[in-house]
Amino acid sequence: MSLIDLRSDTVTKPTQEMLNAISNAKLGDDVYQDDPTANHLEEKAAELLGKEDAIIVSSGTQGNLISILAQTSRGDEIIIGDKSHIYNYEAGGAMVLGGTSLYPIPNNNYGSLEINDITNAKKNDDFHKPRTKMLALENTHNLAGGKVLNISEIEKISSKARDLSLSLHMDGARLFNASVYLGVEPKKIASYFDSVTFCLSKGLCCPIGSIIVGGKDFIHECRRWRKMLGSGMRQLGIIAAPGVVALDSMIERLNDDHENAKFLAEGLSNINGVIIDPEGIQTNIIRFSLSEKITKKSKNIIFELMGKNILLNPSKNDFRIVTHNDISKDDCKYFLLSLSEILKN
Repeated sequence: MSLIDLRSDTVTKPTQEMLNAISNAKLGDDVYQDDPTANHLEEKAAELLGKEDAIIVSSGTQGNLISILAQTSRGDEIIIGDKSHIYNYEAGGAMVLGGTSLYPIPNNNYGSLEINDITNAKKNDDFHKPRTKMLALENTHNLAGGKVLNISEIEKISSKARDLSLSLHMDGARLFNASVYLGVEPKKIASYFDSVTFCLSKGLCCPIGSIIVGGKDFIHECRRWRKMLGSGMRQLGIIAAPGVVALDSMIERLNDDHENAKFLAEGLSNINGVIIDPEGIQTNIIRFSLSEKITKKSKNIIFELMGKNILLNPSKNDFRIVTHNDISKDDCKYFLLSLSEILKN
C-alpha cells in the first residue's frame, strides 16, 4: 500500500494541475520584476488578503525573518509567544541576522497572548533597555494543536498593540486553515496586521514557497532584504505557477483536512492508552499523548507504525498528526486500526 505520511502538511505533493501549470508557465526574470507569473501571483495574494502589495519568498521562516528585518532595527525587541514557531523553530534568525531580540511571553492553551502580559512586556523609554517595536502572533498555532485565534481575540490584541505603538506581524503559515475554520475571508484576519506571511507549501500543496503581504513601502523594503539574504530569484514563475492554482482551488478543500482531523481525534479517544481531548481539535493538527506505561515504548511504536507504512514523528510524549490533501478517510481508518493493534500488544 502507499505510504501514509502524517508527520506534517509540508509533505504534500503538488497536484497534476500544479505540475501542468509549471510546464506551461510564462517566465521572465523576477529580479527585474518582469516574470509575469510571479507578478500575477503577488497581485493575487495582495488582493486576497486586502493588502497593497506582496512578495514571494522561499519559505515561511524566511518570510517571518524578512518581515521582522524590514520593520525593526538593531537593538529593537519583539514581543512573541513562548510557544511560537518564530521563537522555537527559526534558529534565532532575527537575533543573529537582525540584532533584534525576541522577548517571549506565555502562550495560553489556545495559542493566544494575555493582554496584561503584552502590556508588561513593553519596555519603557530607557536607554538601559531595548526598544519594543513589534508584536508577533501565530494563526493557526502549531504548538497549541492548530488552534485558531478568532476575530474578537485578534481585535483585542491588535487594539492593545496600537495603544503601545507596536507594529503587528502575523505568522500565518496556515492562515487559510484559520479562515476556513472561522468562515471569514482571509482579508478579514489580515486587516489587523501590518505584515502577514503565509505558506504555499503546507496544506495548499505547492512544492515550495511562501508569501509576505503588506503595504507598498514595506514590501519594497522586503525586496531589498530578500536580495540581501540571497533569495533574489530569476524564473520565479516556476514556483509561482502552482501558487496561482493553490489560491484558486485549494483553499476551500482545507475543510476536508479539518474533518479528517476530527475523525482521527474521535478515533484516538477510543483507543486505550491514548490521552486526547477530541473537542479541542479545530483545524488539521492533532496532538495527543500516551499513558505513562505506554510512553516508555514510544520509540518502538513509531518503528512499528513504519512497518505498516505509516510515518509519525518520534516524541517523548507529545505526538503530532497533521492531515492534508494526501491523506484520505481510509488512510485515517487504517492508522487508527494499526495504532490500536500496536498498543494492545
